[in-house]
Amino acid sequence: MLLGGADPGRTDVPAVRVGEEALDRAALWEAASAFAARVAGAPAVAVHGQACLSTVVAVVGGVLAGVPVVPVPADAGTGERRHILADSKAALWAGPPLEGVAVPRVPAHPFDRAPAGVRLPDPGPDETALIMYTSGTTGPPKGVLLPRRAVAAGLDGLAEAWGWTGDDVLVHGLPLFHVHGLVLGLFGALRTGSPLVHTVRPRPQAYAAAAQAGGTLFFGVPTVWSRIARESGAARALGSARLLVSGSAGLPAGVAQAVQAAAGQAPIERYGMTETLITLAARADEPVRTGWVGRPIAGVQARLRGEDGGPVPADGGSIGALEVRGATLFDGYLGLPEATEEAWTPDGWFATGDAAAVDADGRYRVVGRTSVDLIKSGGYRIGAGEVEAALLDHPAVREAAVVGEPDDDLGQRIVAYLVGEGIDEQDVIGFVAGRLSVHKRPRQVRVVGALPRNAMGKVQKSLL
Repeated sequence: MLLGGADPGRTDVPAVRVGEEALDRAALWEAASAFAARVAGAPAVAVHGQACLSTVVAVVGGVLAGVPVVPVPADAGTGERRHILADSKAALWAGPPLEGVAVPRVPAHPFDRAPAGVRLPDPGPDETALIMYTSGTTGPPKGVLLPRRAVAAGLDGLAEAWGWTGDDVLVHGLPLFHVHGLVLGLFGALRTGSPLVHTVRPRPQAYAAAAQAGGTLFFGVPTVWSRIARESGAARALGSARLLVSGSAGLPAGVAQAVQAAAGQAPIERYGMTETLITLAARADEPVRTGWVGRPIAGVQARLRGEDGGPVPADGGSIGALEVRGATLFDGYLGLPEATEEAWTPDGWFATGDAAAVDADGRYRVVGRTSVDLIKSGGYRIGAGEVEAALLDHPAVREAAVVGEPDDDLGQRIVAYLVGEGIDEQDVIGFVAGRLSVHKRPRQVRVVGALPRNAMGKVQKSLL
C-alpha cells in the first residue's frame, strides 16, 4: 500500500498532528476511508491545500480510493483555482466554498468513521496518485501526472538516504499542496510510519517547541532556516534533532553556518521538482556539505550535458544541463503531449532545465535554471545561484537576484538586483570577488524595494 496500512504503529504519539488537532493512525484511516467512500469512482478530486486535518483526511482518502488527488494552493487566486479545476477535470471539491469552484463539494471530516462493509480498491502502481500543477512561470500551470510507483520510489529512496524510520518524529510547517510539504512531508511520514507534527506555520518557536517535545527530523526551506538562525534560542533547541533538511532552493552558506553554530549541526540539502518528485539527496551518514544536494537516490540516474551535447567533466566546477531518469519521474503533462515530448531527450532522459556541477564523488551542486540562471560572460559559464548565495552572505543584503544582461564586450554582464539597507555597490562587488572567482563578480548592482515573485514565492527574473 502506498501510504502503509491502518496499523496504529506507535501509540505514544498521534500519527498526525496539525496545530492543536491530532489523529492516531487508526482514526485517520477511518476518516480517510469515509472520504474515500464518498469520492470513489470520480475522475479526480481537488483538495484545498489549507494546513488542517481536513486536508490530510482528503488527500489520504483520495489515495485510498484510487482517485487522482489535485492539490490546490491555499493562496491561489480565483483565476488559478478555476484553471486547475477545469484543466484537471476534477469532479469534486474538498474545501470551503470559494469563488472559481463550480463542482460539488464533498466533506472531509477528521473524526468520521468508515461506513460498515466499505471495500476500497487496491490501485496498481501505474495508476495516477496526484495531479500537481507547476508554478506557471512560462505560461498557464501544467498538470503533472504522478503515478503511485513514482511516489513510492521517491519516499523509499529518501528513507534509505536519511535513515528515516518509524522511530523518527517528523516536524515541518510547509504547505500541504507542494511536493515538499505534501509528498515528502505527509506521505513520507505515513509510508515510513514516522509520526508527523505539522506546525501550521514554520515559525522558529514552533520548531523549537516540537524539538523539545521529541521531534527528530525537521524539514524547512531556506527562509525557514534563515529565521531560525536569527533566533539563537530556537536554533539551540534543534540541537537534539537527528537530522535537519533544507530544500526547494539553495541554502545560503551564512545561514547554514549560523544554524551549525547554535544547533551543532547544519541542514543537509536535497533536490527535486514537481515532475521528478525527488532525485538527489545528501545522505545522513556523510558530513554536511552546504550548497551540494548530494547523489541520486536509489532508482535514479543523473547526468550533465554541455552545449555540444557531450558530457561535462566531474570536477565540481564545470557547469552543464542537469538531466535525470528513473523511478521517481512523472508520466507526462496532462493533455499536453507536445510539452511532454519536448521535456525528454531522444535517448530518454528528462531535461530538468536546471544547471549544475558534479564532483568526482558523484555529488551535485545546482546553480540555477539554464534559461535565466546560466550566464555566459567573457567566455565563462556562470551560475546565478552561486553568485546569489555569495551576495546573501553580505550583511546589508536581505534578498538577491542575479541575471545576465546583454553586453557588447562580455556577451552578458552579471547584474545583481538587491533588497536591503545601506548597500554600497562597490563594497558588494568586492565582497563577491573576494569569495568567488573574480569573473563571477557582479558588474552592476541595482537596489530595489522588492523582487517580483509569483504565487509560489519564486523570483520572476524575466520581469527584471
